[in-house]
Amino acid sequence: MKSFEYAIPSSLEEASSLLAQSWGETEILAGGTDLVTSLKQQVTAPKRVVSLRNISSLKGITVQRQSVRIGAMTTLADLTANSAVKEHFPALVKAVQGIGSQQIISAGTVGGDLCQRPRCWYYRNGFGLFGKQGDTSLVLEGDNRYHAIFGNEGPAYFVSASSLGPALIALGATLKISGTKGKTREVAAREFFRTPKSESERETVLRPNEILFEITIPIRGLKNATYEVRHRQGLDWPYVTATVSFALKGGTASNASVVLGHVAPVPWPSAAASKALNGARIDASLAAKCGQAATEGAKPLSGNAYKLQLVKTAVKRAVLDAAAAA
Repeated sequence: MKSFEYAIPSSLEEASSLLAQSWGETEILAGGTDLVTSLKQQVTAPKRVVSLRNISSLKGITVQRQSVRIGAMTTLADLTANSAVKEHFPALVKAVQGIGSQQIISAGTVGGDLCQRPRCWYYRNGFGLFGKQGDTSLVLEGDNRYHAIFGNEGPAYFVSASSLGPALIALGATLKISGTKGKTREVAAREFFRTPKSESERETVLRPNEILFEITIPIRGLKNATYEVRHRQGLDWPYVTATVSFALKGGTASNASVVLGHVAPVPWPSAAASKALNGARIDASLAAKCGQAATEGAKPLSGNAYKLQLVKTAVKRAVLDAAAAA
């Protein structure tokens, strides 16, 4: 690990002022479950690390009449323990429970989950964000079994590692971002993630001197669920996840949203699956139809076509789980 300056600001404005104008010079430390490993492996080597642990305004959950506000430094354990979150957003709780490591759940934060870097093994082993050696794409020429089947036209083939991203998008969350001089802006969860086109870009719309500080989820009475397909139970990343949300009246779904995880460089909303849900009566046949629709537009690489069946299964079971919870 290379040496770096360590800063512990006590306010959001002070923290923003300590961040550089370009990526790589400074990094933000939240729970540390991703950054500490990246520092040790020299995936990143910043001149300064800015810790958010002393900024009390970034922690906690506030329940309002029509929404739930979650501070970005709220731990995943506190998120799943909150009664309002458990009541209104079971999809979020399930997504956290799937992480499988109590240490990460206890230390990891909501904001950290959304901002973590890709888990692509080429990236983590020094071959850059796009997994290249010279002009050769190691992803296309090598082992790509865990890589993207959507949005993989290149140069990015990794999958978004965020557990909470698909659920927050499906639930219509809004993310609040702080910049220099106290300036703030709001971004819809579905607009927060992006696919980088160059090594100098990141996987979110955050600028180098900005901090994600709050997540707000509207309470709309939507039925929602997350289903994950994993290699094993425990500390591992899933092959595929699906989060669904919809209003349910008389057995008929409306205002539906289906968002896939671990299949694209960003959480992947499926317009086709959402359309299949809207206006339909939910049963096993309809759930299977939604699963099939969710594979539309997929372009598997040489080693990950198996994910197509997992998408069908994850969506089908998420739809049925959400309906059963009604």
